[in-house]
Amino acid sequence: MTRCFAMLKPGVLNRRIVGQVISRLEGKGLKLVGLKMMQISEELAHKHYAEHKDKPFFNDLCSYITSAPVVAMVWQGDDCVTLVRKVVGATKPSEAAPGTIRGDFCAHTNYNVIHASDSDESANREIGLFFNENEIFDWKDNLSEWI
Repeated sequence: MTRCFAMLKPGVLNRRIVGQVISRLEGKGLKLVGLKMMQISEELAHKHYAEHKDKPFFNDLCSYITSAPVVAMVWQGDDCVTLVRKVVGATKPSEAAPGTIRGDFCAHTNYNVIHASDSDESANREIGLFFNENEIFDWKDNLSEWI
């Protein structure tokens, strides 16, 4: 089992589609082990997007994710990062396939609706930025007993 960090950006809350987006990831069979709504500080935004700090869109990225609350999540499953990225879709909305979260809900790259870790290393770093260990719950999955 591996983990992936995902974040629903302010546009998701403003459009009231949080449940629809989360249900796509749950529908894939991924296990939600961490979830919280939070207001991101400038400092945390800069740490989160540190790899982009010299790019022209850095300030816009930071401004967008600090403009309203976000929903931070930790997902768990086999090859979790790969699965989450498939459900999320390509970063550029024009390249995101219909049926993916970005393909169905995103029109502009600058106002992307979701962030998802792009590697296991990024997932570990991002989970550490947004969650304390006591905020992650590796609960027993009793799905087989319910079906």
